[in-house]
Amino acid sequence: MREPLRCRPPAVATVQLDDANVRVTRWDFEPGAETGWHRHGMAYVVVPVTGGSLLLELPGGETATASLTAGVAYARAAGVEHNVVNAGSAPLSFVETELKHLIG
Repeated sequence: MREPLRCRPPAVATVQLDDANVRVTRWDFEPGAETGWHRHGMAYVVVPVTGGSLLLELPGGETATASLTAGVAYARAAGVEHNVVNAGSAPLSFVETELKHLIG
């Protein structure tokens, strides 16, 4: 998917670890900042550093909201496609761990 012209500031992605098993990235969002459209090629776990509210822009023009609670993790399967926006009035951060190998 071709990314549309951005009107929002970009979130800041800082890769903390990238090895044969996982990629760990800290995402920092100022109010209104976005990740840009992306598709997750791997299953992933997110641990919010701060609480806050996200706007999720989804394929087909749909949107959803999600509330984050600091320290409360959630997981998603590979294939998720979205643009993530800080919908709150305060900075927001989370750590995302992408799983390069699934244990089955």
